Amino acid sequence: MGTTSQNGGCPTLYETDTGDIVVQGDRLTDPEALAQLADVLPGEEFVVVPRALLTRFAPKE
Repeated sequence: MGTTSQNGGCPTLYETDTGDIVVQGDRLTDPEALAQLADVLPGEEFVVVPRALLTRFAPKE
């Protein structure tokens, strides 16, 4: 869908064949930020997505 990376790395948004969105980004490791998250299920991860990437490539519907 789009990237703001200059070298083909992250962050990047992908759309699957089923229409789901996959996010590639740096893993969130900041303890203070992680402490603010709730209802985290086993196996779930968090990645950092710059706002500019989302606003540039998000659907405009």
